[in-house]
Amino acid sequence: MDTNTTDLAHTCLHKLHLSYGARMVPFAGYSMPVQYPKGLLWEHRHTREKAGLFDVSHMGQIRLPDAKAAAELETLVPADILGLRPGRQRYTYFTNADGGILDDLMVTNQGEAGLLLVVNAACKQNDLAWLQENLRTPVESLPDRALLALQGPQAAAVLADCIPPLADMRFLDARIVETQGIELWITRSGYTGEDGFEISLPADQANAFCGMLLEHEAVTLIGLGARDSLRLEAGLCLYGHDMDTQTSPIEANLSWAIQKVRRIGGARAGGFPGATRILAELEDGVTRIRCGILPDGRGAMREGTALFATAEDSAPIGRVTSGCFGASCERSIALAYLPPETATPGTRIWGDVRGKRVGAEVTTLPFYPHRYHR
Repeated sequence: MDTNTTDLAHTCLHKLHLSYGARMVPFAGYSMPVQYPKGLLWEHRHTREKAGLFDVSHMGQIRLPDAKAAAELETLVPADILGLRPGRQRYTYFTNADGGILDDLMVTNQGEAGLLLVVNAACKQNDLAWLQENLRTPVESLPDRALLALQGPQAAAVLADCIPPLADMRFLDARIVETQGIELWITRSGYTGEDGFEISLPADQANAFCGMLLEHEAVTLIGLGARDSLRLEAGLCLYGHDMDTQTSPIEANLSWAIQKVRRIGGARAGGFPGATRILAELEDGVTRIRCGILPDGRGAMREGTALFATAEDSAPIGRVTSGCFGASCERSIALAYLPPETATPGTRIWGDVRGKRVGAEVTTLPFYPHRYHR
């Protein structure tokens, strides 16, 4: 265990991580497991092949219980929240007045219980304050709930052993179920590109529930290291790296999350912070856009690597925002921002890696196929 984590917050599963030999690191103000004894690459491949169990209880969970919350939330996000049916979940993002991204989040319509928001750990206090400042309806923080993610091709079979009603759930479906006296808020979703589930439950019951899942031979605990490499192979953004308050959703290649009804010509077009810039970029385009690149060789192009149009150019045209060796792709992969004319798949570019120019090729996303249960 790292000795520098003593002043950090702990999730309710902290002792469980230590008992499994986790290497703990500081992350978003928490002491979190980055990997277990078998290592990042093994954990990554296990999740792709079987089922990985992730503790994501550091994430923020916020509930908007009022029936009017959907209309009010639409004043802060560009997604169609009014059209989100009970029992369904949707990805969106908070935007600022300049059209940048304050945070990205998942919104679940829990029917009579209201809307459940899951936000990033590093942003959750600011997000809570932002909601309380801008909404008239009640805003409830839920610090006493844990959040788990069970991801991989065997995730459904594992849960079916203890929660049979989940078999007919499809990607982004949501349900509230009870098993062995524990109320579970479950969505068929995740951050790995694999089929899987995210499970919110009372923190004081999380250890017992995890113990039950870990009894299954297909399930093992997975750390933040493999969570990052899995999401990168899936071409998914990490807030604070691939997008931030200066990045618009269109630049981040997230325009698919703005439904037609919120766009120009739609019944509820605009009305969210930064709408003037964002809707104009939807129509007119942007000067840079997030894309995938495949660096030559097995060495990773890390965050911050400057990118160039030729091996001889001195003026960079873009930069890498996330990069690693993809264990399932079996090669180096990276996300980067480039001018649209350069972001065409097949285009050759060069990165400055420790003073040496290394070639790369622009490619389509994701790097590894999504296997969501649709």
